[in-house]
Amino acid sequence: MTAQDSKLGDIDDRIFVGKGNEQAWLTLALANRHGLVTGATGTGKTVSLQVMAEGFARAGVPVFAADIKGDLSGISEVGEAKDFIVKRATEMGLTFQPDQFSTVFWDVFGEQGHPVRATVTEMGPLLLARMLDLNDVQEGVLNVAFRVADDNGLPILDMKDLRALLDAIVPDSGKKAADAAEDPLAPIRKAAQGFGNVTKATVGTIQRQLLVLENQGGTKFFGEPALTLKDFMKTDRDGRGMVNILVADKLMQSPRLYATFLLWMLSELFEELPEAGDPPKPKLVFFFDEAHLLFNDAPKALMDKIEQVVRLIRSKGVGVYFVTQNPIDVPDRVLGQLGNRVQHALRAFTPRDQKAVAAAAQTFRPNPKLDTTKVIMELGKGEALVSFLEGNGTPAMVERVMIRPPSARIGPITPEERKAIMDASPVKGKYDTAVDSESAYEILQKRIAGTAVTADGPASGSGGGILGQIGSIVGTIFGTNVKRGRLSAGQVMARDVTRSVTNQVIGGMAANIGKSVGGQLGGSIGRTLVRGALGGLLRR
Repeated sequence: MTAQDSKLGDIDDRIFVGKGNEQAWLTLALANRHGLVTGATGTGKTVSLQVMAEGFARAGVPVFAADIKGDLSGISEVGEAKDFIVKRATEMGLTFQPDQFSTVFWDVFGEQGHPVRATVTEMGPLLLARMLDLNDVQEGVLNVAFRVADDNGLPILDMKDLRALLDAIVPDSGKKAADAAEDPLAPIRKAAQGFGNVTKATVGTIQRQLLVLENQGGTKFFGEPALTLKDFMKTDRDGRGMVNILVADKLMQSPRLYATFLLWMLSELFEELPEAGDPPKPKLVFFFDEAHLLFNDAPKALMDKIEQVVRLIRSKGVGVYFVTQNPIDVPDRVLGQLGNRVQHALRAFTPRDQKAVAAAAQTFRPNPKLDTTKVIMELGKGEALVSFLEGNGTPAMVERVMIRPPSARIGPITPEERKAIMDASPVKGKYDTAVDSESAYEILQKRIAGTAVTADGPASGSGGGILGQIGSIVGTIFGTNVKRGRLSAGQVMARDVTRSVTNQVIGGMAANIGKSVGGQLGGSIGRTLVRGALGGLLRR
């Protein structure tokens, strides 16, 4: 235990959160058993979130949190010793020491933080269908499109790729003259029909939903360079965990995009991280604000996968903390997995409110000294009912406590302060410029134009002579210039690598092929068949 931590209240294996008749400690070894922070608007949820985030960061645990109102950004700046803050700290036996924490800002729109992007392939059909609000038939057609893309080596990176692919699988119902040119996309259309009836009307509906998503900013989210989640899981030079803040004030105007994006992040963490069992402290703590948006109108298949990911991601060393106004916003089967609870005040003005208060009280381990139902409605600002897991993994009896004051600033930072932090960011320049790699759109355009590379011929523009012979020999060795039916994912990758090497020797097509390989293979090898935990687990 360091001297500073002693004054702040934290010790090596626990975070001091608040004090009432008893002290409330969050045990780091049990922090990956997930948690819940609830309460009405203005009762102090954001401060509680900041206190826990600061504690995790001090312990060397990276944090990711969505910042809906901008208030959480203050964690990046030194706190102020205001009278009410010093008074509260003194009453708890603490010495208030202003502090600040290394912070990285992220923004789907790239305006107040580093851009956050994912490829359409990584998102997968299940989450994309949720984002587009598709029905079962439309989701089925979307799955057909993804399968056809896999089988034909068509990377779906951005929105124009998906649009081009959907156009390509629409059946061609027009009658052609005898001398009409052959449809270059006929094999793709035939393959799509082989998986089921793909109609023009259904594809048109999906295209219109894509337009809605584009108008909400989806075009900026889908593309490359795709986010590397390991960039969230870093510590600073002092060994403290980095605090990653998703600027979500504008994103919240598109609640379905917000919820699906955070769910995608969870699924990617679940897929990428190795098993960790029960580590002495989490590898990452994930705060999901406005959590009710995740569960609103979610179909059963999606709810099953949400529950599965929340249950299993614990073993990857990730703690998930849902932040919402009311415990009944979270389904019971997910609520039962949230062991660490912080409940701020609720107001009971309507029958539904009274039901919510009763439900919140029932989620705690009873304390004979407290009437939990009554206390929930009496809590003042900054007070909370707290129950954290004890050493044997069972919930402690609920206690009424005053939440400790944060050490960093309470409230938003200025645009100038944000710019200074972004200029010094460890990921500055990595995601700031979008890359348009060769993918499904470009490949299909080449086929339509008659310039696509065929499976049994040399690359367009490779020429003949000795260099052309070299390309042919290398292609034969790897089996990538031999005519075949569907290519497996491994064959597709081998083909692209071979073409890249060959054309680097030739020199004429080096830049173009390098772009193609970067788009298909950069950071996403093997994801043609498994797209994140949620898409992959369904094996669609």
